[in-house]
Amino acid sequence: MDKRLEYYYDNLKKLKIGLDEPFKFNCTMCGKCCINREDILLNPKDLFNIAKALELQPIDVVEKYCDTYIGESSRFPIVRLKPQGNLRRCPLLKDKKCMVHSSKPTVCAMFPIGRVISVEGASKIDLSSPWDYSKIQYIFDPPHCGDDSVTHTVREWFTSFGIDIEDEFYIKWNMVLGNFSKICRKAEKNFKMPKTTEYLWNALFASLYCSYNTQNDFMEQFENNVNQINPLMERIDLQYEDEKPKTAYHKKVKKKKWKKQKNKSKNSRRK
Repeated sequence: MDKRLEYYYDNLKKLKIGLDEPFKFNCTMCGKCCINREDILLNPKDLFNIAKALELQPIDVVEKYCDTYIGESSRFPIVRLKPQGNLRRCPLLKDKKCMVHSSKPTVCAMFPIGRVISVEGASKIDLSSPWDYSKIQYIFDPPHCGDDSVTHTVREWFTSFGIDIEDEFYIKWNMVLGNFSKICRKAEKNFKMPKTTEYLWNALFASLYCSYNTQNDFMEQFENNVNQINPLMERIDLQYEDEKPKTAYHKKVKKKKWKKQKNKSKNSRRK
């Protein structure tokens, strides 16, 4: 989990805000939210939108503006905007303006609002299942920029930037992340050759982040990509099923068997 999300989860009660609760913030176009940033992570939809705005392919955006790495705890491929220079500015900042303002990453469009969701326990991916949007929780972390001269609600703020309250992709992406991260950790632990894990990471990166035609609908392509790679992930999951924890009964039986074997060896030595 990246540090920003970790901070949100650790301070959720203090930072939590309801959809129709007011918060005060006014963007003064100072650009402070675009510098000293190491944490602007891109999901596949962000990458798709940026590629479309710049008339590039997703992989070209990654090579020109991004870093890729394996998440420390998720063990899943992560894409982030690569900060530039001493100010660690966003690479999409040009002449103090965002090059993709109308298609900027979701985390930038939502600022200073954040959101979190827990999808733990999702053992299988079913993209057709109904979604409980009430599980999405919103966060307001007072920023160190702008001023508080304007009052908004989360709902009004999101609507003004074209962000859906019932964000289908956000839930589906987090379901994929939760499930595939678990399988990646299992694969890395059990695969005998590190190269095999690298092949898996490369396949996930190529399929989920890069395999898109920006002239076609994103969501349909995303679901197709997930459905194509999901059988492979399910096979890995089944092949390396976690061992069931030993119950007190099993431990007792094992202890008895060990005692019997020990007694047998003693008797054989006596003979």
